Amino acid sequence: MAKKNKPAAGHGAATAAVQLLIAAGVEFSEHPYEHDPRSDSYGLEAAQALGLDAEQVFKTLVVQADAGRDHGLVVGVVPVNKQLDLKAIAAAVGAKKVAMAPVPLVERTTGYVVGGVSPLGQKRLLRTVIDDSAEGFEKVFVSGGRRGFDLGLDPHDLRRLTEGSFAAISR
Repeated sequence: MAKKNKPAAGHGAATAAVQLLIAAGVEFSEHPYEHDPRSDSYGLEAAQALGLDAEQVFKTLVVQADAGRDHGLVVGVVPVNKQLDLKAIAAAVGAKKVAMAPVPLVERTTGYVVGGVSPLGQKRLLRTVIDDSAEGFEKVFVSGGRRGFDLGLDPHDLRRLTEGSFAAISR
């Protein structure tokens, strides 16, 4: 059963994402699940393990734009059953082109390991674009900051806390 506004029992210290949500006073739910290290897709694994529609579970991807602060890093948040449209996210942030960011740079900058990168509570607040399909849900699910742990929250709270924007960035 999901718990609201306190760390999940048995999951140790709260992640930076959970700490941010608690500090902001935002209503959220925690959804731990057993992560299989052999899984091909962390996001689809989360949706299946939690019994959720894949359209409502979002993955956090980090791209590197051709210019900008923080090494040009930009966070894209898209449904786990879709792909990030690189041209669309480039247009959304006014870049000529973007490419997937190198894993070591992503992990060093966000403070999370790939497969557990949350759009919330990153070491540095990176420019964030959330696929506009999120606006169609009362609650979306994103990584809670570790593999096997998702958070459910209102997509508008997600946008506000990441200081992000909504745009059509998936295909």
